[in-house]
Amino acid sequence: MVLRVGIHPNNLHLFLAGSWPGAFDGLDVTFVPYEEGRDSAKLLAEGRIDMCGTGSTPPILAQAAGMDVVYVAASAPRPANGGLVVAPGSPITDMRSLKGGRVALLDGSFHTYLLARELEKVGLRLGDVHRTELSPGASLRALGTGEVEAWVAMAPLLDQSLAAGRAQLLTRCGDTIPNRSVFWTLRGCAVSEATLDGFAACLARLGRDIAADPLRAARLLADAGAGEADIAAWREVVAARDWSIGPAGPQIIAEQQAEADTLVRHGDLPRQLDLATALRPAFLAA
Repeated sequence: MVLRVGIHPNNLHLFLAGSWPGAFDGLDVTFVPYEEGRDSAKLLAEGRIDMCGTGSTPPILAQAAGMDVVYVAASAPRPANGGLVVAPGSPITDMRSLKGGRVALLDGSFHTYLLARELEKVGLRLGDVHRTELSPGASLRALGTGEVEAWVAMAPLLDQSLAAGRAQLLTRCGDTIPNRSVFWTLRGCAVSEATLDGFAACLARLGRDIAADPLRAARLLADAGAGEADIAAWREVVAARDWSIGPAGPQIIAEQQAEADTLVRHGDLPRQLDLATALRPAFLAA
């Protein structure tokens, strides 16, 4: 079968795969571009793609919606890829003083999880702040005009904003959450185990190729207009990231379970989930 792999700018591994020659040699793959990671579950359910890569949150929300999620692979943690920032000189100097404030983010992504965990540290909940759905560029502008008090930002705009003095860091992802990419499908997509193994192997090889040639990756990202950043900014991001890929085994499921439990505590999920059901058969048998 032809494996239809969804690609979008929020997942750099697969976004680069779409323009990296030979990235999936040995597999019969077609790439299906779409806007952002939060659309992945819908496209999988509609049968328009067979495989996707997202942050940690979309597959959890998909499972909560009754979808039969299967985790295939996961990236290394990305501790510097995101963070919570405020405007320079803001009176908000810690999470406790953010109570009642407006936070710009992409809700339903790892942004929500990071915010929830940071609020928990000081005894607050997601309901204690006002979440404002804004794109990254709009979020930075809203922070500058005072329309929001805080922003959950991502690289490369995060570091560009800090370097330009347009934002002040409260915390980075690495202090709180693993912030991995996860690669997943639905059992209803009927992708064979051999194809899943081949996909994971190609993805791992691509990660090694990107790490060996960060300038090439940066050029592709800048040319595609990803993240509103130039080649220099992307090269810094690519060179700083661990591009390794591994299987989505029990450790990944445990991390995902911790996130699901957190979202239940904050009322963003209606019920408890058992993410062990999302393991691949080889892990389930073990």
